[in-house]
Amino acid sequence: MNTKVTIAGVEFKNPVMTASGTFGSGMEYSDFVDLNKLGAVVTKGVANVPWPGNPVPRVAETHGGMLNAIGLQNPGIDVFIERDIPFLKQFDTKIIVNVCGKSVEDYLEVVERLGDTDVAMLEINVSCPNVKEGAIAFGQKADCLYDITSQIKKKAKQPVIMKLSPNVTDITEMAKAAEAAGADAISLINTITGMKIDIHRRSFALANKTGGLSGPAIKPVAVRMVYQASHAVKIPVIGMGGISNAEDAIEFLLAGASAVAVGAMNFVNPYTTVEVVEGIEAYMKKYGVEDIQELIGGVQE
Repeated sequence: MNTKVTIAGVEFKNPVMTASGTFGSGMEYSDFVDLNKLGAVVTKGVANVPWPGNPVPRVAETHGGMLNAIGLQNPGIDVFIERDIPFLKQFDTKIIVNVCGKSVEDYLEVVERLGDTDVAMLEINVSCPNVKEGAIAFGQKADCLYDITSQIKKKAKQPVIMKLSPNVTDITEMAKAAEAAGADAISLINTITGMKIDIHRRSFALANKTGGLSGPAIKPVAVRMVYQASHAVKIPVIGMGGISNAEDAIEFLLAGASAVAVGAMNFVNPYTTVEVVEGIEAYMKKYGVEDIQELIGGVQE
């Protein structure tokens, strides 16, 4: 039974990854989760300088999910290279670094710094506000997405995954823009913009007013967008958004994802990623699936 998948020339032992921002760099989880069992660890967003993040409160629970406005708090690329990469290198798993920035130059600085490190792939978080575009996210305008993708591809030594925002009118337009600019893969979906109001205090639950909605509530939207994107482009798609168990992950694979990432459920049950790996294997045994490639895009039209 073969669970290996290859994305942009990088082979993963199985298609299960962590979703950026929900797993740190694995340090907090390594006492609970055997990182050797995961296809890849996708790190929290890394910027060229330390980011303090947004003011608190910045997390709120909702029905079937959570809102967060962390603001990509991170210690910056220097600490990441010195501390996080050596930690992850101890394990038999691929390292994918999520890169964030406030301008194209910010992204390029991090991409270049990571060029000579033992990192398998880069995932570019284009939901960061573009300071030159009046704080519109790079991933919300096709021409902006094309521009930043093409510039990153010129500098990157590792394959590039563009992480797409669902907060757009047509996800296929964004997928095609990323592919046309040379992206090696795309990942989706990032969080959906939401809001919660505390009726007793008559104030916003998050200091930022709005936040990113994640968790089971967004899964049907994510499956639909992954299906649409995977049919619009020829590059591989990594699917995420509300995956709670192996059944959810298999849905994404059938919709066209070559790999999946588990996010919010890591907060609820730290063992979710390994349970998903084992659940996919059990499903393959049950239905006599010899190679996971049979599942990818396997939904009957």
